Amino acid sequence: MTGVAPALEQSLRPLLRGPLPVRLTAWDGSTAGATGPRVRLNHPDALRRLLRHPGELGAAQAYVAGDVEFDGEVSELLQLFRHTGEERGLAHRRPGAVSLVKALRGVIAAGGLGRRPPDPASQLKVRGRLHSRARDRDAIHGHYDVRSDFYELVLDRSMAYSCAYVTRGDLGSCETAGYTLEDAQHDKLDLVCRKVGLDARPGMRLLDVGCGWGALALHAADRYGAKVTGVTISEEQKAFVDRRIHERGLGDRVSVELRDYRDVTGRYDAVVSLEMGEHAGDKGYPDYARVLHDAADGDARVLVQQMSRRGRHPGGGPFIEAFIAPDMTMRPVGDTIELLEAAGLEVRDVHALREHYAWTVRSWQRRFELHRAEIEQLVPAETVRVWELYLAGGLLAFEEGRMGVDQIVAVRRRPGRSGLPAVRPPGWSAAHD
Repeated sequence: MTGVAPALEQSLRPLLRGPLPVRLTAWDGSTAGATGPRVRLNHPDALRRLLRHPGELGAAQAYVAGDVEFDGEVSELLQLFRHTGEERGLAHRRPGAVSLVKALRGVIAAGGLGRRPPDPASQLKVRGRLHSRARDRDAIHGHYDVRSDFYELVLDRSMAYSCAYVTRGDLGSCETAGYTLEDAQHDKLDLVCRKVGLDARPGMRLLDVGCGWGALALHAADRYGAKVTGVTISEEQKAFVDRRIHERGLGDRVSVELRDYRDVTGRYDAVVSLEMGEHAGDKGYPDYARVLHDAADGDARVLVQQMSRRGRHPGGGPFIEAFIAPDMTMRPVGDTIELLEAAGLEVRDVHALREHYAWTVRSWQRRFELHRAEIEQLVPAETVRVWELYLAGGLLAFEEGRMGVDQIVAVRRRPGRSGLPAVRPPGWSAAHD
């Protein structure tokens, strides 16, 4: 057999400790590899990207740019690669020099040398001092300042862009006609409001740090009569929430400020931050935690919903850090608790929701596919492929336990009683009350 694909297969076999786990077709029409998912190399740039960025980033760049295509679901292909690596022990074995040299020669001979391909247009570029206000705005702009009608096709009607709370049905599945993503996000928003005590009395002052598309702010004001201040640094999000405030006649109860969290002032009866702390990073997290502490008035409760991660790549991995959330940091939940307590907060409750996030992502994937034709009319093809990888990778990370998400409830540390009930209130348990 001759051609690019067989040459690549032969040169990579020692590195992979076996044959390719896919059927590879190269741009010259040649094929090689096992029966299974079909992967097509459309251009030598696919090899050039992998040569310059071996591993996840190079592969992601090649797919996003259209240099690589494949049949089937992205999740299934990623899972196949992970399982193949585990079965062959690739993750815990450094390749030998001879295997590396042979693979390198094979890639070069197949067309790996040549001009350096430009980074995909959808790859985010941020500059300046890490977690400076200007750099944080740039990082948020790339992912969140996309047109709101794109997010409306993927998220639920409330536009909640965080883990839902599934109280009915099968956590191993996704939304059904009997229990939808709207229902699960409503249950999450209600759970948050109860945990911070908004059901105690109407008119409580709530601070929503990183308010996103306004799901919590509007829910808390409409259902519990809370007076909500939301803060965001996304102009698109603020404009969207302002429209919904006007449409629902909630102008006397909800206001959204285009403001960095470090500039928050005032004291509130409850403080919530849903999946925003990850963007504060490691160096910025003490300031973030102090803002939450200082904003809590008296016995006000503070709720942080935050993703966790162990091991390498606290930012989520090369793809996430390059295309989704530059400068994001996740850590084991115990480390986050230490940082919150170092800021003067006393942690009173931790509620793990990892399986709920896998359910949520499956539901987002389902909606993404249902609305694919509309999405392809709204955003560039690169953005469509970025989101395919983003959702597929996130789903596997939560399913396989490499990432988690937790709701952490805390109060200001002080002598005597915490202000929380001595008995865990109804509605706080992992099962729906």
